[in-house]
Amino acid sequence: MSETQVVSNHELEKHVDEKVAIQGWVHGIRGSNARQFLSLRNSGKIIQVLAEKEILGEELFQTVKHLRQETSVSVTGKLVRNEKSPIGFELILESIEVVGESENYPITPKEHGIDFLISQRHLWLRSSKQLAILRVRDNLSFAIRKYFHERNFLLIDTPILTGSVGESAGTLFSTEYFDLGNAYLAQTGQLYLETAIFAHNKVFCFGPTFRAEKSKTRRHLTEFWMVEAEVAFTGHKENLKLQEDFVKTIIKETVQNSLEDLKVLDRDPTPLLAYLEREFPVIDYTKALEILQSKGEDIVWGDDINSEREQMLTTEYGGPVFIQKYPREAKAFYMKVNPEDPKTVLNADLIAPDGVGEIIGGSEREENYENIVHRLKEENLPVESYDWYLDLRKYGSVPHSGFGLGSERMIAWICGLQHVRECIPFPRMMERLYP
Repeated sequence: MSETQVVSNHELEKHVDEKVAIQGWVHGIRGSNARQFLSLRNSGKIIQVLAEKEILGEELFQTVKHLRQETSVSVTGKLVRNEKSPIGFELILESIEVVGESENYPITPKEHGIDFLISQRHLWLRSSKQLAILRVRDNLSFAIRKYFHERNFLLIDTPILTGSVGESAGTLFSTEYFDLGNAYLAQTGQLYLETAIFAHNKVFCFGPTFRAEKSKTRRHLTEFWMVEAEVAFTGHKENLKLQEDFVKTIIKETVQNSLEDLKVLDRDPTPLLAYLEREFPVIDYTKALEILQSKGEDIVWGDDINSEREQMLTTEYGGPVFIQKYPREAKAFYMKVNPEDPKTVLNADLIAPDGVGEIIGGSEREENYENIVHRLKEENLPVESYDWYLDLRKYGSVPHSGFGLGSERMIAWICGLQHVRECIPFPRMMERLYP
């Protein structure tokens, strides 16, 4: 007699009307004295297991009835279709084996405070909405890699530890690096990514980045995953077109592959997809200030456009909007100065609506050696630490552009979440380093 095949919730379609074994965890249980409905989690998905006293007998039925939340089990039975089930299948239980007991599981169906849940993040990941969010994250990550692969971008794995500063030096995490002094956790892979365009023309990186900003907003993490792209022989306008196509493509693909998960999150993607049906408007920073001032905002040249003001601008334009040509003093040394207005640089931020805010920052890069050195000195950065970066401007320099997108903000937008802390498995914030 052949042994019962163990299957996962990913492969149920192949085994309809067969006797199978499924291993997993008790997600929940309900029922009566005659039948119990067991929610079993396997592979991040929930399958309903029907336990009937008439089939199992009194002793085994009582075992099922008294199972505790998160007990690990192996169940055997006939797999059948059930349209009422979230994944379309149900297992008619024949036998069950308890693998690991679970007592007093701390996250129960009742309401819990967010601080408690974040402290229990290692367990909270098992909850239905958290399962859905991380599947959306997985789908987004795949869509990002697929987008670049199909367009002949080469993946470059840039270093996490660096001796060079890409953004503001005041937002760096530093660490001692043997006898060589301080090293820093990378804020961006961009500087290293730029080196690779001279070899491969179109490149990207996708990995963790670190910002020691003392910010407690719902849009900030100290560790997050950023995708960055860099393209040789590309100017500011072409860069904007690439960013818009990138954003629209990865959102559409992620939504299409996440419809069931978005239902779990009570997220109707229709309004989100509607934003993508039109061309994103592009306005200058100066124009943005004029709009905000007309709405009574006390804002002058050089001021930051904060989250509330970003929301006002996306409302004004009815969706995502690029704000370009920011003041030079407020932006990084590598951004190309606008030849038509040297007070500004050729950069842009893509601002998303619904309180999401900036999801992409990009710019044309300065390709001139003397200009880069001048900007480094303006920023009081040690020129000698950038010798390798300056070499790029000495040996076949070309116009080039790039951008960076924070994946957690994109996930929050797709899922309709109010805080990015749920968009990464283990959030790192100013007040949070556990678990």
